[in-house]
Amino acid sequence: MDYENLRVDRQGHVARVTFARPGKANALNYEHLSEIEHAALSFRDDAQTRVVIFAGEGKHFSSGADLTDSGEAYKVPLVLRRRRMRMGERAIEAILGIDQITIAAWQGAAMGGGACITTACDFRIGAENCFMQYPEIDIGVNLMWKSLPLIVSLVGPARAKKLVAGGIRVPAETLLQWGVLDERVPLAELDAAADTMAAHYAAKPPVALQMIKQSANQISTALNHALMHMDADQNMFASGSKDRAAAIEAYLNKTAPEFTGD
Repeated sequence: MDYENLRVDRQGHVARVTFARPGKANALNYEHLSEIEHAALSFRDDAQTRVVIFAGEGKHFSSGADLTDSGEAYKVPLVLRRRRMRMGERAIEAILGIDQITIAAWQGAAMGGGACITTACDFRIGAENCFMQYPEIDIGVNLMWKSLPLIVSLVGPARAKKLVAGGIRVPAETLLQWGVLDERVPLAELDAAADTMAAHYAAKPPVALQMIKQSANQISTALNHALMHMDADQNMFASGSKDRAAAIEAYLNKTAPEFTGD
């Protein structure tokens, strides 16, 4: 399949999925997420690939949801809109379901949905300029895509609340201390570090390695679906609030909003 928003390159046992919207800081719209899901699912029938690297072209891994998107994909009847609101969830679940080892090679921003993608990978290598932020709280909505348990499992509940409920921006040094990053390297060495890690896991027996990964993921995520199955519905509910409209206006205009709880 030819993609418009990403590239998939294969070399030996390693594949690299590169988000290719650098002019938008690799922001995620419906079409981009659909391509991520398709690319992730394509590895099911790929016996050659043993490691998949996710990377972003340009200055940032991904700035999250594309707030400048027209939203045409969501201008459909409610019954269909509710399904399409789960496209991000589907993309994250497709990444989580990849049998092969996954590595996020992360420079610059991983915000919102971009942060969700990094936490869905098995390992994360960050450049010294990388940072994580969940801005959903500041635009009046909850974190979707069944991704709250992923960050909680990485950093624990208190730190996850600082990130998701507090909306703080966390730099590379702190991400390494908190266990979000497995490695921190100079920006110029990011691709090489990801390739080195990929080569390490590509050299392992693939059947045993993939069974170990699947078992570890099942242990750590067994209750995620049951707990988070309605986060898209919660997002649709929150999106209709007056506080949401006030938050978006303030976020775009860099002003201080006043929330009423309505």
